[in-house]
Amino acid sequence: MTASGIDEDRDGSATSPEPRRGWRTFASVVSVIGELLITAGLILGLFVVYSLWWTNVLADRESHKQSDQVRKHWAAAPPGPKGPGALDTKDGIGFLHVPAMDNGEVLVKKGTDNDILNEGVAGYYTKPVKSALPQDKQGNFTLAAHRDGHGAKFHNIDKLKVGDPIVFETKDTWYVYKVYATLPQTSKYNVNVLDKIPAESGKHKAGRYITLTTCTPVYTSDYRYIVWGELERTEKVDADRTPPEELR
Repeated sequence: MTASGIDEDRDGSATSPEPRRGWRTFASVVSVIGELLITAGLILGLFVVYSLWWTNVLADRESHKQSDQVRKHWAAAPPGPKGPGALDTKDGIGFLHVPAMDNGEVLVKKGTDNDILNEGVAGYYTKPVKSALPQDKQGNFTLAAHRDGHGAKFHNIDKLKVGDPIVFETKDTWYVYKVYATLPQTSKYNVNVLDKIPAESGKHKAGRYITLTTCTPVYTSDYRYIVWGELERTEKVDADRTPPEELR
């Protein structure tokens, strides 16, 4: 073997590891990226679990505690003509019952900011259009609640159909409304749905209305879902708090 041949062999053996080192580097990069993607997926999964499950657990726990406080307050208060008393309090003004939504009773409090709704309750609007209250002779009792997470009290709002009952319970009165119109999607900036006379629902005369609002589509907050009802009758609460027939 000549010297030149030996030199050529040496050159070949010196350069052959280069492709292998390049492949090892590429494989390492791919492996790191894969691990990062798995980690990101786990973090995202945990966030979804937190948002859609754990916040429900916490909110339901808080709303049950607050509901118990309201009922104890009612039981301790002497009977009187003013129902639950001062309605604009942080304790809550009463309970919403909507059989079609299959979510039990929902405590209703003043305000619709997230710090209130995140407690697993519904809130009545104080702005941009002030809500009427059930005992008012005319007006629109306008409510909001979360559709997903934080109790998701209006999650099944799409189950409500024309003719379905919506019942609001105070200390001494049951207010029985019937759904007469729904709006499956509208702009979240559409405040006309909260008007005292909700013309978008087809009404043009003063009455005693209720409006339920929440986010839509599910798991987004792009638009709003609206349900309108009109008061059909009231019933006085008896000593046993016997619910109206719509809730039996």
